[in-house]
Amino acid sequence: MTRRPPRRSWQDRTGAVVVCALGPVLVAVLAVGACSGPTATVTGGVTGGATGGTTGATQSVTGTPGTSPAARPTSARTTRPPRTSPTPPDDRRPPFRASVSRVDAALAARMHASWRPGCPVPLADLRHLRLRYVDFEGRVRDGELVVHADVATGVVQVFERLYDLEFPLRSLRLVDDFGADDEASMAADNTSAFNCRAVTGGTAWSEHSYGRAIDVNPVENPYVSGTYVAPPAGRAFLDRVPGPGVILADDEVVRAFAAQGWSWGGYWTRPVDHQHFSTTNR
Repeated sequence: MTRRPPRRSWQDRTGAVVVCALGPVLVAVLAVGACSGPTATVTGGVTGGATGGTTGATQSVTGTPGTSPAARPTSARTTRPPRTSPTPPDDRRPPFRASVSRVDAALAARMHASWRPGCPVPLADLRHLRLRYVDFEGRVRDGELVVHADVATGVVQVFERLYDLEFPLRSLRLVDDFGADDEASMAADNTSAFNCRAVTGGTAWSEHSYGRAIDVNPVENPYVSGTYVAPPAGRAFLDRVPGPGVILADDEVVRAFAAQGWSWGGYWTRPVDHQHFSTTNR
């Protein structure tokens, strides 16, 4: 019977227990605290650097050639942590959300600037929409519109499509937040709908007075009549080239509104109202 050499064990600096066979072959203690005979195997916690490294990995360390006639070189092998695929943007973005409600007393008080007795539509015929949208920085926000009850469901579907497209909106607030001042709302690049006011440059009721018109990103999509541009910042977008928030002929935004029976003012010849959508083409 061949007598086996005695075994001794100790802890290396990583806390792993290292077992070495002591025999006629000289035992070499490696820098990591392991030992080598023909081949030494170190098993223990290997901690990485700035990226967190690997925990519980196993490394094979080859001894110095010539320490034993039986020694054979082996390749260093490290168990790597499994890679995880990045989460697609659509999975990080919360689902679209919307609500439709009647104009209650609190909202009616807020709308004191945009609605008054004598407007062509009573408050009872209007609906308050809360809509989720994506802003120009790619952040998800919640905004609001007031539209006619007859078009409320269709408008929700339009804005759900814009959300799916990640078409950005700068702002989605009631025009009352701007004192029902259309010029101020446009200057803020605010997307809005109901506002009991006269048509631009005239005295007849605007389609906004009926809750059947929506202006989208007014700065990127200005109103143009001859040399008059509203808002003034819209002059930077008169060349009508593709860009964030810009609406162009037959694009996905125009199609989303058209699918619900809305027409686009960008198809008009004079004036040309790139921001304007309505159910009556007025």
